[in-house]
Amino acid sequence: MTIADPGYGSDLTGLVWGYQFEPGERPRVIDSQSAERFLAQSDDSGTAFLWLHFSLSNVACERWLAEHVNPPDEFSSSLHEGIASTRLEQAGDALVAVLHDVLFEFALDPDQVATVGILVRPRYIVSVRLRPLRSIDRLRAVVRGGETFRSAVDLLAHLLRDQAGVLLEIVRQVTARVDAIEDSLLKRRVGASRAELGSLRRVLVRLQRLLAPEPPALFRLLGRPPRWMTEDDQVDLRASAEEFTTAVADSAALVERARLIQEELATLVSEGTNRTLFILTVVTVLALPFNVVGSLLGMNVGGIPFAHSPVGFAVIVFIIVALTAVAAFVYHRWNRSDDSR
Repeated sequence: MTIADPGYGSDLTGLVWGYQFEPGERPRVIDSQSAERFLAQSDDSGTAFLWLHFSLSNVACERWLAEHVNPPDEFSSSLHEGIASTRLEQAGDALVAVLHDVLFEFALDPDQVATVGILVRPRYIVSVRLRPLRSIDRLRAVVRGGETFRSAVDLLAHLLRDQAGVLLEIVRQVTARVDAIEDSLLKRRVGASRAELGSLRRVLVRLQRLLAPEPPALFRLLGRPPRWMTEDDQVDLRASAEEFTTAVADSAALVERARLIQEELATLVSEGTNRTLFILTVVTVLALPFNVVGSLLGMNVGGIPFAHSPVGFAVIVFIIVALTAVAAFVYHRWNRSDDSR
């Protein structure tokens, strides 16, 4: 059975793509029938191994895995956990990993994150996802380019490095946008920067929350590795963990920077609000004599002063101007004394 659409679809077993790795040779594309024949062999002394990538949206996927791979319960249950905590643990003779990655069409949206389940044994590595993921696609591009891998763990270590590379790429994109927002902030332009900065910070916080547990999980595994894992495999995984730790640290630093810029933007908005209230207060104080005198003279009762005087209007205007000048002088003196304190 051939793969109908190796780019995006899967065959009838749920296999999206499969590769067979031989020492010193280019990876070879295989279908599900070739994978079945390889897995049916009981020889564990060879150095060849497979990478089988499945789509969980195909209902036949789990049935095929149960028949030919015999996955541990930890792996089978992890396929339906959704966006859960990162896991990398030993289950019997296998390694089970639950990793998070951004979608292939990731556009700095905190909801565009999905999970990939990985099962590693000496003769194969199985990855299962629901939607196309960017790191997996990068690793496939490397494999299609002809790069050779020593073992299934070596392939896993390369996937983790690709995952760290994707995170660093996102950090670079966000950094460029944060730089632009900071430049606008220095020019005292707030505009729509608050909403954009909040969205970028949510993306980084979500990615950091999902990806930060990966390096500690790797180091815990390396503390007690499986017996079949070679020393070179352990070195590769340790290097991947250190690279991933650096990427997570860069993400955390950018989150802190975004938080500080958000606080500065909030301060600018608060200053603008206070300035507006100050202007409104000054206008209200200066207009108070007009309102008071106008209210008094607007009463339709007898005894209103200057009602029949030809200079009454001028007198009232003079009184209002004088009261306004006194109010402005008092307010100015009070404001100066408050600033001096």
